[in-house]
Amino acid sequence: MRRIDLSDDGSPASGPGRAARWPGVEEFLRARGAGETPHPGGTLLDHLIRVAHLLGEWGADPDVQAAGLCHAAYGTDGFDQALVDTAEHALLAELIGERAEALVHLYASCDRGVVYPRLASGRPVVFRDRFTGGEHTPPGPDVRAFVEITVANELDVLAHNAELADRHGPALHRLFTRSRDLLSAAAWEAVGQQLGRYAPTRGRGSGSPV
Repeated sequence: MRRIDLSDDGSPASGPGRAARWPGVEEFLRARGAGETPHPGGTLLDHLIRVAHLLGEWGADPDVQAAGLCHAAYGTDGFDQALVDTAEHALLAELIGERAEALVHLYASCDRGVVYPRLASGRPVVFRDRFTGGEHTPPGPDVRAFVEITVANELDVLAHNAELADRHGPALHRLFTRSRDLLSAAAWEAVGQQLGRYAPTRGRGSGSPV
């Protein structure tokens, strides 16, 4: 059964074309310092909220939106400033649900230098966990959610920092083009609109700060 999140007034907070809301989660992230952590476009919390809303606009289900809201909770391979220790996974799962927390962990644990080339080279995709060094093959829906969150994250970062856009835009355009089969139509359209100017290739880069 699909979980329905509620807004402050108790009304359904998600649906077609509507981003879900998690006021309690936002307060939790703020209490952990996200509201004071600098990030392109304001604070880390600002960024996390924008990513969740962008995923909602693309039609992502509430679990994926919640994972987008918390995608940097454990830190990432590009932004190693954790708000939550991985040992607190049960606390985060209680806030956003077990599936959403699992997606946050998948995103945080991704060894990008190993996984990104694999995203562009074939299916299934074998992930390398940067925390443990182990490798595993996530289910297809989890890989799709991971890539969708990755696109939302990167597009928001690059939209708020022109220098990062010029440095990393070409490589990200190549990555997303080669993994297009894993993206929703709305996410792919957003890639074309924002990163199309970097096609075919110029410059080098491997990813943005988060």
